[in-house]
Amino acid sequence: MHFSVIRILGLIIIALSVASCANRGTPSGGEKDVDPPVILESRPENFSTNFKGNEIVIRFDEYVKIKDLRKQLIVSPPMDTDPIVTPMGGASKYITIKIQDTLLPNTTYAFNFGESIVDNNEQNPYPYFRYVFSTGNTIDSLSVKGYVEDALLKEPETFVSVMLYEVDSTYNDSIVYKQKPRYITNTLDSLTTFNIENIKAGKYKLIALKDKNSNYLFDQKADKIGFHEGYITVPSDSMYPLKLFKEEINFKAIRPSQDGETRLIFPYEGSYENMRIDVLGDTPEGYKTRIVKDQTKDTLYYWYQPKFEADSTFFLVTNEKSVDTFKHRFRKLKADSLVLKSLTSSILNFEDEFTIGANIPLSKIDRTKIKIIDKDSLEVGFEVEYDSIYNKYKFPIAKQEGQTYNFTFLPEAFTDFYNASNQDTLTYNLRTKMKSEYGNVRVRLKNAKLPLIVQLVDNKGNVMYEKLATESPVVDFNNLVPRQYALRVIHDTNGNGKYDTGNFLLGIQPERVSYLETEMDEVRSNFDQIIDFILLD
Repeated sequence: MHFSVIRILGLIIIALSVASCANRGTPSGGEKDVDPPVILESRPENFSTNFKGNEIVIRFDEYVKIKDLRKQLIVSPPMDTDPIVTPMGGASKYITIKIQDTLLPNTTYAFNFGESIVDNNEQNPYPYFRYVFSTGNTIDSLSVKGYVEDALLKEPETFVSVMLYEVDSTYNDSIVYKQKPRYITNTLDSLTTFNIENIKAGKYKLIALKDKNSNYLFDQKADKIGFHEGYITVPSDSMYPLKLFKEEINFKAIRPSQDGETRLIFPYEGSYENMRIDVLGDTPEGYKTRIVKDQTKDTLYYWYQPKFEADSTFFLVTNEKSVDTFKHRFRKLKADSLVLKSLTSSILNFEDEFTIGANIPLSKIDRTKIKIIDKDSLEVGFEVEYDSIYNKYKFPIAKQEGQTYNFTFLPEAFTDFYNASNQDTLTYNLRTKMKSEYGNVRVRLKNAKLPLIVQLVDNKGNVMYEKLATESPVVDFNNLVPRQYALRVIHDTNGNGKYDTGNFLLGIQPERVSYLETEMDEVRSNFDQIIDFILLD
């Protein structure tokens, strides 16, 4: 009995000792795996010739997964029916490619996986794996290299498709709308350079496409396009730059609809500037119309009076190149009442003017029923500017720093298209800051070939301030809201004061845009900044 107790106590002591040793430190589980998966074999072998099958199997040394395949996988030449790649959503030591399309004879195919193949545990990617085979006796081995820029933005978008169309007896420029290219690659998510590999000698059209629909066809409404002028001949050692731009959309009139008692909506695509809307047929006696553009949408509002007695009529919508006829059936809807609202914030910046907009076209303003006074109760002189396209009034004043301005509009100050007026007194209080709360930037343009458009933009390329340099290479931006800006210059080749984009079918490249190479200092309050912008030829 005594011996048994001693034995049990000894076992307990040993167990406690082992537990103590085990708890002195937490096991790390070893070093983190940073190695990508390794390919053990491919069936058929990579770079096989005389390929006849429809299935490819790639075996790895560990379990792998596939991610972002839709973005990452590029098949060149593109197939009409996408191949089936497995596993999807799971892990396996095998990747299988099942070809659904009929393969072209004597053609080299390349499956570019980007970084979509990762190991199951640490997501280490197999970098830029390519599987290549030929349906003929040889593997095409030539390549075309280059880089992609954005015509207007400092950095191009990611996942840009770069394509080669074979220039043969069937080629014409409209092929980009109808057929997939002969060869294709992608800049992926971290590159602006491209390399189209495994192509044969020949003459090609080189195009870049930010392909929103991922169908390798140019959609003018959705896609950006870039192209090399003329054709390229392969083999070539050249490095080809491609500049992406968004085309002006071709004009298209869209069927109108009614959203008010005497208001129709006329949507459109492209530019409205040469768009005309006419009634085809009889109109009521004394018929009048007004057209106002929506601030953000591609829409014109067509206001008319008096109402039509007929239940329907035809409208003719034209521009310089198209004519469309639409039948419209009128509905009985509630009439609108005049509503006016300020389009200016409570802070009146020195470069801005107080602005009022209305929901119905305005036709008259009575200056005698408008008064502006400052914080010292002194009356302030003002001008009146009407923008008929957007239906808004601006009231320029000589602004003083650190002031408060009270804008008062008495009843019947504004009269609309239907001869209705505001019945209430409208009052708006705005204030100006001290000029010391703003910053100033002087831009000295070196090697300048005028005219130029000088812009301060935000990090998305939106224009915050703009100046035209037509006579002097020195441009001043005063009273800037403190923040970070980027500085760019548009080379206004045709001198029309605006940026002109390109057109693929017409072979027109966009106007050149230059960005300041180094980031400009942040605009700070009460600080003047001078920038020398050296423009390269």
